[in-house]
Amino acid sequence: MTMETVSKDLMMECRTKLLRMKDEIMNRSRMHRQEFDSFEKGSGDEIDVAVAQIAEDHFLLTQDRMRRQLMEIEFALARIANGEFGMCEETQEPIEMERLLAIPYTRLSIEGAEIREAMKRRTATSL
Repeated sequence: MTMETVSKDLMMECRTKLLRMKDEIMNRSRMHRQEFDSFEKGSGDEIDVAVAQIAEDHFLLTQDRMRRQLMEIEFALARIANGEFGMCEETQEPIEMERLLAIPYTRLSIEGAEIREAMKRRTATSL
């Protein structure tokens, strides 16, 4: 799919959403970091240490999730810049407009997502 296939209006709306999402994630990441840094770590009894460990695990998991979402957003912005935005990686067909508006960083159409999910289930059952 080329930029001509995705309307310029749709592409610009998705780009705007992606940039807004990127800013929101960056802000959440900074706030989460500040909260974690202000949390007292490694002092006190066993319960305090356990609570600190749980907080650190939660922080790392949340940061990883935000990092992955930021990567997907960056990939989508690159696809817009390269003229590859809106093409399903699995089916090589256009991604549904409603799906792009809901999840502008998606790389898969609904059909493509179903194909990938079926492949994951098959792989999981063969292990």
